[in-house]
Amino acid sequence: MAIVDVTIIPIGTETPSVSSYVATIQEVLEDMTKTHDITYQLTPMSTLIEGDVSTLLDVVKKIHEVPFEQGIDRVATNIRIDDRRDQTSTLQSKLNSVAVKMKKEDDQ
Repeated sequence: MAIVDVTIIPIGTETPSVSSYVATIQEVLEDMTKTHDITYQLTPMSTLIEGDVSTLLDVVKKIHEVPFEQGIDRVATNIRIDDRRDQTSTLQSKLNSVAVKMKKEDDQ
């Protein structure tokens, strides 16, 4: 399972706030969980999505289009992919791994 860290940046909005675009993207992601095997998590600066790489690229393509569908003429999308194939890796397993290491440091 891969993880994508994606930021969709609508350029040329009427206001500095982009939360309405983010909200619409989150709604699209929620709908996509019904038809695609993905999990996602909104963070203050981006959205993390886990799933098969091929599926993730389709999902990113879909959410990249959201601001265009809302009348924006220019969109910048930043994508970072973590695709580990020697073991299963999920959003939660990555957090658990850090927590275990932090616990070990506390015990010393």
